[in-house]
Amino acid sequence: MKILILGAGKMGSFFVDLLSFDHETAVYDVDPKRLRFMYNTQRFTTIEEIEAFKPELVINAVTLKYTLDVFRSIMPHLPKDCIISDIASVKTGLREFYAECGMRYVSTHPMFGPTFANLGALSNENAIIISEGDYMGRLFFRDLYNHLGLHICEYTFDEHDETVAYSLSIPFVSTFVFAAVMKHQDAPGTTFKRHMQIARGVLGEDDTLLREILFNPRTSGQVSKIRDELKDLLHIIDNKDEQALNEYLKRIREHIK
Repeated sequence: MKILILGAGKMGSFFVDLLSFDHETAVYDVDPKRLRFMYNTQRFTTIEEIEAFKPELVINAVTLKYTLDVFRSIMPHLPKDCIISDIASVKTGLREFYAECGMRYVSTHPMFGPTFANLGALSNENAIIISEGDYMGRLFFRDLYNHLGLHICEYTFDEHDETVAYSLSIPFVSTFVFAAVMKHQDAPGTTFKRHMQIARGVLGEDDTLLREILFNPRTSGQVSKIRDELKDLLHIIDNKDEQALNEYLKRIREHIK
């Protein structure tokens, strides 16, 4: 299959490495410097090269902020039967775009962003495939993610957004609070250093991604749960209520079994 990857960042590079030995691949990026270390693939910097390549599948791996703009810029230059796809963590606007674009599409979410995951060992990671996409496109990504040993879930766009609101907003907001109140430590403990590593990784994400996660309509409800839990915990601390603390610890330990 002739596959075009849009964007030569970490995830774009990952998909090039993954696909280039079994398919005819090309990677497109407007910044030629980002293409310098791409191996075993064609490297494009112009729309004309995309048009001549005639891809059968396009994987959009650009930063979330530019996902729709890049789709719109290249679509007039793609074959009519080409399947377009995204791997965006947040699907805001994509369902509406796909419904109106008139092209075959597939939308997936590899739940192993490059910030923390070991891209060479993904057998404990997950992926979501949106059920509303093209059948053959979904089949391609299912086979690909199965090959990586990923656990695959098939969700609608709405179900995906609900999952993201829970699985991303809670840890991200918790990390924001940690970063907001922390102070520099000359001799940090192991737990503190691990939290710092997570905070640096999360806050190193693209601002557009962070904004879309926080502004997901379902995020507010999840953050409210954090507020309620903090209120209960603060009450236990202020009253030095040992029995309440024991019950609290028992309850939350049940959650992480």
